[in-house]
Amino acid sequence: MFEEYGHIVAIDYAESNVAIARLTKHGKEPKVREGKYRVADLRLYLEQLTGTILLVIEETTTSQYLYCELLASVERILICDPYQNKLLSTGAKTDKADARKLALLARAGLLKEVFHTTDAIINLRKLESAYQDVVVAGVRLQNQKSALYRQVGRSYREDGKLTEPNAAFIVQQLNQGIADYEARKAEYEAEFGRRRRQDKRLQRLVEVPGIAVIGAVKILARVIDARRFAGSSKYLAYCGLVWEELISGGRSYGRRRPRYCRTLKSVYKTAAMAAIGGKNDLNDYYEYLRECGVAEHNARHAVARQVAIATYGMLKTGTRYRPYLWREHLEKHRTASAAAER
Repeated sequence: MFEEYGHIVAIDYAESNVAIARLTKHGKEPKVREGKYRVADLRLYLEQLTGTILLVIEETTTSQYLYCELLASVERILICDPYQNKLLSTGAKTDKADARKLALLARAGLLKEVFHTTDAIINLRKLESAYQDVVVAGVRLQNQKSALYRQVGRSYREDGKLTEPNAAFIVQQLNQGIADYEARKAEYEAEFGRRRRQDKRLQRLVEVPGIAVIGAVKILARVIDARRFAGSSKYLAYCGLVWEELISGGRSYGRRRPRYCRTLKSVYKTAAMAAIGGKNDLNDYYEYLRECGVAEHNARHAVARQVAIATYGMLKTGTRYRPYLWREHLEKHRTASAAAER
């Protein structure tokens, strides 16, 4: 489908140097130039080309900025994932070589696209990512404090100070850092609460058993637009809740987990653990699976997938959570199986 474009323009962008490779519809080899171009220069270059343009950029820190600035100057922007395009690592490694490869791989349809949008909700990712950084740093401080106490056979939860001067000084510094972490974490959570009151999508997501405000923010920040997934199976793969089977020559070589969003997998696994044991439809689903002989870990994993499918459907259709939807699906499956047997 990329042959439809009159020009394929690939940009290897950096502040100090920019390489531009342009491949025409009937051209065999891209024309490559490089220099210190500003975004305004890139926009002017693209607007001077006649015909349809496909712009190709690698996923980097500046990808979203370039996407928003250059989108109006081209028909489509394809931002690709360099981690999944191994062909980019072959041969010489220069800015001009990278831009040339991007143009050729784009025409061949061998690039893995990364989702970007001009929707302002994508900025929620910045808030969620910064919160995650704060949590990781705070947990590290708590672990360091716990390790100091364990070195002398004590628990940091016990009262009393460490007698060794250096250890006591370190604990004092760690306590200050932990207090600052807890205050910053509370500020982020208050901001999440404010966002929830303003966004109906977050209000609906917290109706799902096991999903609290922080989990809802993480889901919305990562998904943005559920319509970008072809179906629930693609979404489950993105969340790391299904496996891919490896088959070659009619023989199975096992399964592997596709490259996935670790944040969403953590949210759905945590939601399943929170829902199980409570008075909700997901716990009933878990109990039903256990009664059918499903192993505990498999039943728990099935609940996580059920939560993921529910939130995916809610974001895609803009509807509220429907409890016991799993019973309706189960009944349809039974009816279809009975009809097939007859």
